[in-house]
Amino acid sequence: MLPPVVPFSGLDRAYRRLRVEVDAAWARVAASGWYVGGPEVEAFEARFAAFVGVSHAVGVGNGTDAIALALRALGIRGGDEVIVPALSAYPTTVGVVQAGAIPRYIDVGDDGLIDPALVARSLTPTVRAIVCVHLYGSCADGAAMRDLAADRGIPLLEDAAQAHGSGRSGQAAGSWGAATAWSFYPTKNLGAFGDAGAVTCVDDALAVRLRRLRNYGQQNRYEHVEVGFNSRLDPLHAAVLVAKLEALDSDNRRRRQIGDDYDQAFAGLEVVRPLPQPPTGHSNRHLYPVLVDATQRSAFQAELGRRGIETLIHYPISMPDQRASDRAWSGDRSFPVARSLCERVVSLPLHPDLTDTEIARVIEAVVEWARKA
Repeated sequence: MLPPVVPFSGLDRAYRRLRVEVDAAWARVAASGWYVGGPEVEAFEARFAAFVGVSHAVGVGNGTDAIALALRALGIRGGDEVIVPALSAYPTTVGVVQAGAIPRYIDVGDDGLIDPALVARSLTPTVRAIVCVHLYGSCADGAAMRDLAADRGIPLLEDAAQAHGSGRSGQAAGSWGAATAWSFYPTKNLGAFGDAGAVTCVDDALAVRLRRLRNYGQQNRYEHVEVGFNSRLDPLHAAVLVAKLEALDSDNRRRRQIGDDYDQAFAGLEVVRPLPQPPTGHSNRHLYPVLVDATQRSAFQAELGRRGIETLIHYPISMPDQRASDRAWSGDRSFPVARSLCERVVSLPLHPDLTDTEIARVIEAVVEWARKA
């Protein structure tokens, strides 16, 4: 008999746990007859802005659009160069390109986060913005990135798609950039029941332009002052997000507890090592990546799979190495750290609805494999 599966993602479990609140949210929107924009979207925007600690949240269709809209609103134009880390989910690149900009890839540090020292050496006069990605739930050095951007007089955009509730050095994700792009894809710590996103900021004029850009560039009804997008947060998703936002802090605490248990259990293992955490970071533990030798990764995943434990790879291909990427975007630079991480990383199950028994199974499987390898 096959062992019961330890699921990588527990979306069905999360729904069952929050079913009363979520079903009530859906029913409320369905009965309202208001299916685009309206009070549900406004309520979520206000609550999420308060959660992040900023003045404005502008709901949009998805996290990729959030990047593109934010860059457009920040004044990025066709042909402008934008620095991005070589390691991220490819939608980071897509958002930059959709804004008309040219990605300029920068290697990452051993923790998978954009390296401020490499950014500083890459700030040529043609660079018009920096995208700072907070990856796996860990925040990049936002203060250093903010200072680099300020010295050059260019905007910093945070990509916080994986950082709901994360922080670093006492500051929260979303507090360093001129704007921050968020994704509420279902697997995020704060996830909708489909694609959804937002841009947060403190600047009133920037928020006005974001709201206009997400709605075809419309300033007043039937009056369009620029060509924008059709990228509006669905009120059905907004209502669900309000319900789930209430549970986010407790969910993140559970994630951190599981991550701490993994850290303790895997300390000292030589062939399976957790990805380093920033020393002053406060991760929401969106993912739990470990590093194994590239030649052993398939065997590691196969053994855990045999024991019913689902794993994934985030991410197997660096963004500059994707077939869709223009070779000119990376120039003559190489990305040895990003490429090494892509070859070695494996993500273990970590979500708030894992049981203690399932956590123990993951730990046992990893430790036993490491001792035999």
